[in-house]
Amino acid sequence: MPYSLDSKKIAKATYEWLELRGVTNREIAELTFFLQKDYVPDLTIEECMESVEAVLEKREVQNAVLTGIQLDMLAEQQKLLPPLQEMIENDEGLYGCDEVLALSIVNVYGSIGFTNFGYVDKIKPGCLKRLNDKHGEQKHTFLDDIVGAIAAAASSRIAHRKQAEKELRDGGGRL
Repeated sequence: MPYSLDSKKIAKATYEWLELRGVTNREIAELTFFLQKDYVPDLTIEECMESVEAVLEKREVQNAVLTGIQLDMLAEQQKLLPPLQEMIENDEGLYGCDEVLALSIVNVYGSIGFTNFGYVDKIKPGCLKRLNDKHGEQKHTFLDDIVGAIAAAASSRIAHRKQAEKELRDGGGRL
């Protein structure tokens, strides 16, 4: 029988590690709200929280969160071999593995998430500005992209749900 970890244990670790790194679901929900507020006039922060939590329940997302945070922490502890140590520690411009890992999160919810991720990755709103700061003790080479991707995925989830609700109201779709 193949080895498998308990899903509840992985989900719990995901939430704990995000908290350990100073990121709250509320902050991610605020990014989600920022991305969707112009398209969903009646959007609430509670809906965004619900969407963030739904994204964080996905195993692929949990895997990316745990992997990225672990790599950031190992870089802080100087436990990676060169040149990888320097690339992650300094968030080197040509090192794109952090974005690629984040895209695995966005991929769960489709193309809207990709464009939203690119947008927040470029402008770094909300907590992304803090996570992208290179002057603190903590290194967030992966985490800033991961948080942006979670918000982008949650935003995409909202967009898809709102479209389905509209189609149902208009009599042309299934929910």
